[in-house]
Amino acid sequence: MMKPAPALMSLEDALERLSTGARACVIEDTQTVVLFDALGRVLAEPIRSLIDVPPGDNTSMDGYAMRVADVPSAGARLPVSQRIPAGQVGQPLTPGTAARIFTGAQVPPGADAVVMQEQCEFMAPPSAGGAAAAAMGEVIVNTVPQSGQWIRRRGEDVQSGSVVLEAGTRLSPQALGLAASVGCASVTVRRRPRVALFSTGDELVMPGEVPPEQLRPGAIYNSNRYTLRGLLQAAACEVTDLGIVPDRLDATQAVLRQAAGGHDLILTSGGVSVGEEDHIKPAVQAEGSLDLWQMAIKPGKPLAFGSVRSTGLRDSLFIGLPGNPVSSFVTFLVAVAPVLRVLQGMPPQPFKPQLLRADFDWPKPDRRREFLRARLNELGGLDLFANQSSGVLTSAIWADGLIDNPPGAPIARGQMVSFLSFGDLLSS
Repeated sequence: MMKPAPALMSLEDALERLSTGARACVIEDTQTVVLFDALGRVLAEPIRSLIDVPPGDNTSMDGYAMRVADVPSAGARLPVSQRIPAGQVGQPLTPGTAARIFTGAQVPPGADAVVMQEQCEFMAPPSAGGAAAAAMGEVIVNTVPQSGQWIRRRGEDVQSGSVVLEAGTRLSPQALGLAASVGCASVTVRRRPRVALFSTGDELVMPGEVPPEQLRPGAIYNSNRYTLRGLLQAAACEVTDLGIVPDRLDATQAVLRQAAGGHDLILTSGGVSVGEEDHIKPAVQAEGSLDLWQMAIKPGKPLAFGSVRSTGLRDSLFIGLPGNPVSSFVTFLVAVAPVLRVLQGMPPQPFKPQLLRADFDWPKPDRRREFLRARLNELGGLDLFANQSSGVLTSAIWADGLIDNPPGAPIARGQMVSFLSFGDLLSS
């Protein structure tokens, strides 16, 4: 009598189990790195500002600083009493005068508005003679200013004593700029996740080892090794590439023992089904513990999660991905990337879908939750890649992201669908 098929696990349940396992293995080691080298790292300590940003009221425009009371109507003429470039501090503004001022310069005490130079007309001083008050010329103000216009107030961006970046923040280019703006030259970050990567399968061949015309029947080039290594590097991981492991139980156990201990995570592709040549399950069970899940998603149903024993301080997490290229790619984005977040001390982050218009029909959905490769078109809608097979890696290049389609839900042209961009998934 045939055994009933195991119940499929929802992606939400799988992510909860993955997060629980990762929380027990959060990386506690920290490093101090200079800000220039901190891109993509995760803060272990918050950054607190010791200054106001900006440190004083300053102008956001080239123009003239003045008192609103001195310009009752357009066309008022004011003598220019001083010139204030960025980086210099002017004198208190004499009533009835204006100060020539440049973007970023501090507004002189007494001035309560800046008028941009395009709305002013400068009158040069006479070549000889003239009153001392006109020594720097005059300005005709062709608009009536409003109090506070074009003035950036002290501390309007950052106030002294405030936390500008919380612990657990992944440092983006703009976060590096913010840290620099408060005078931070180095940061305390968590150590990068150490990930051991290998592929299984006697059919796999590395590019460069065998030219295409000599590829034996049944052999394929190992694309997953490059895709997964690139994804891990984009996630700021330190990757140990252990290559291709033969389809033998003893060889699989040996490489697991080699990888354990020195790595936070062991990531594999292929061999997570239950065929006679799929040795991941028995190998991990022999060297640690393993759950083999059938997730209710397409592509990417099989997923293995567990741990491998180590002689070191703690065991290594293990995740086994399916071997089909798109399945491996999608499963990394929706399942492995969240684990890497948690390992680095960041909270789990829900997907951030955009609601966009489908410019296609999808009349025969799968019973599983589907991640369909799609891209934005010039009309602001989504086009669907024609071939959604899990072996068609060109779809992942053509697409801008994934449509997150509920189980059994057909899509009609014009319908709004949930779209997950690769950029958002990769930056999580």
